[in-house]
Amino acid sequence: MGGCSFGAGRAEPGGPSPLPTNLIAPAVRRSWKGFRKIAEGENIYQEREKAMDPASLNVLTQPAALNQFLAENAIAQGEKKKLIKPTSSHNTKLEELKLLLIDWINTTLKEEHIVVKSLEEDLYDGLVLHHLLENLGSLKLDVDKIALTEKKQRQKLSVILEAVAKCLQLEESQLKWSVESILTKDLLSTLHLLVAMAKHFKPSLAMPPNVQVETITIENTSRGLKTANAVEYITENKESLEVQSKDDAFDELFSRAPDKLDAVKKVFLQFVNQHVGKLGLNVKDIESQFADGVILLLLIGQLEGYFLNLRNFFLTPASTTEMLHNVNLALDLLADGGLLNFSVNSEDIVNGDVKTTMRILYCLYSKYKTKET
Repeated sequence: MGGCSFGAGRAEPGGPSPLPTNLIAPAVRRSWKGFRKIAEGENIYQEREKAMDPASLNVLTQPAALNQFLAENAIAQGEKKKLIKPTSSHNTKLEELKLLLIDWINTTLKEEHIVVKSLEEDLYDGLVLHHLLENLGSLKLDVDKIALTEKKQRQKLSVILEAVAKCLQLEESQLKWSVESILTKDLLSTLHLLVAMAKHFKPSLAMPPNVQVETITIENTSRGLKTANAVEYITENKESLEVQSKDDAFDELFSRAPDKLDAVKKVFLQFVNQHVGKLGLNVKDIESQFADGVILLLLIGQLEGYFLNLRNFFLTPASTTEMLHNVNLALDLLADGGLLNFSVNSEDIVNGDVKTTMRILYCLYSKYKTKET
């Protein structure tokens, strides 16, 4: 059981905007099952751009659940919320994980006579999290044990979650929860928080692998409500971990040879610019310029010889939802083309996770590096 030790842009195309369609289309146009399916199916761009009324939103989720969500959670202008779709809320592995986490909490806090029955209803006010963190991290937090008002609960959660981030040595961009999401009883955020704490403080806890859920992100824009669907992993994908441990050395590179990291980045940047340079683009920064998915899509188009229809992705994404759409499209193309044999969380790329981005680039680099000479 571990303790605590307190210490912890988007791609900008360089060519003219909008980018001429003939620059995106390579000389050889081939058929790709995955992209053809997207190109010939619904117009994703138009679906994302149009204002969606509750009736069209109900097609994507269960009507009663979504109507209740919209009624109970007013989404302000410019705000977005992500929730687990009703189709995933009661899958077997998810229920198994919830029961395991509840049992872990109750066992840990048995001597304090705290009993948790519901992760959503019993953790939102910070009381259980307070006891759990002090017990596991062997520390004392300067907050009241009981917070009765919403204002005090918010203040309490702020202190607790800041302490969790320091204990787990997580940057803000790596957090999959927030004060507001925990306070509003968001199950997805609560699960991410508890799984992260369990992995740190109780690594021997046998959590079920490959727990994933379907999510829907709803954003209130000036044009109306926009939605994005995704699949999100709550616990680690064991198959992905096995593939990564055998087939790539990025964990070792980051942990044991950070002095070589810049050299590897330079190789990747040279590789990328050799191909997207034909479109008048110049990539200088792996951390930020792949976050919106634009450069990644154009690179795939150049290397794989595919025409990328401008209507099917956002050339200048203006929101995280649009960035996620681009990245998810790129990952689908890589997977359908047999270039991606491990699971990737698209949010990691949007959040600028360098290791994840470099793994994706390596999938392309490893196939095409021999063709550069």
